[in-house]
Parts: sequence; C-alpha cells; structure tokens
Amino acid sequence: MPAYIDPTRESFAAFREMDRPGPVHMLNLIQFREVAAYDDGTETTGTAAYANYARESAPIFQRLGGRQVWLGTPELMLIGPQEKSWDLAFIAEYPSVAAFVEMLRDEAYRKAVRHRQAAVADSRLIRMKPATPGAAFGSVTNQD
Repeated sequence: MPAYIDPTRESFAAFREMDRPGPVHMLNLIQFREVAAYDDGTETTGTAAYANYARESAPIFQRLGGRQVWLGTPELMLIGPQEKSWDLAFIAEYPSVAAFVEMLRDEAYRKAVRHRQAAVADSRLIRMKPATPGAAFGSVTNQD
C-alpha cells in the first residue's frame, strides 16, 4: 500500500477549484516515522521532526487566520483496518481556500514543510465544510 505524504497536482487543483465562501476544515491523520528521513542526514525521530514543522509553520498558519479546532491521539481502530494506525489526528481551520493555498505557497512554509516530509510515514488530509452538529449522530442544525 502506498504512503501518502504530499498532495498530488490533480488533488491540489481540485482543492483550488472547489472555492466557496467561508472556512475550510482539514482533518489530518498522521503516522510518524520512527526515524525521520531527512535528505541531509539529520538524525531525529519522526515525532521530533513533526514538532519542528509545527513550530516553524505556526507563525504562517496564524498570520493567515488559521486555528486548530480539535486534536486527539488515536488509541484503537474500532472499525477499519487493524494494520493501519495513526499517531496524531487533528482538525485545522483556514478562513478560506485562498488562505490554505497562500500558506502552501509561502516561502517560509515551503522551508518548514521539509520537516513534515521527513517526519511522516503516511497521512491523510481530508477537506471538510464545517457545519453545526445536531442532537443525533450525523445530523446538522445548519447546512448551506
């Protein structure tokens, strides 16, 4: 099974084409490498490399109006393939599609992302439209 680290050109183009007003939530599922895979031979753990990515990218994320909405540490795959595990799950909010695209194109972010690429063994990044939860599972109180 292939690992997924970065978006493809096609998926990124589809992301940009889905422009709409309002915030975008990005569900991140991350599996770290035990040992980070830096091109320059830097030796550290995947967890430490990801912490470097978070530290260096945070100012850009915040400047563009991003915020972390939710974070959790996965404990057990109750439904799904047991051989797949995630070390970190979180939802990041961007005020718009343009803000997310601007972050990816920012020169400082492009330098910071090397830490993410070295840290991550596999990941999923799922774009979501925020909604207000209703009282029942999967129900919403407002949906545009």
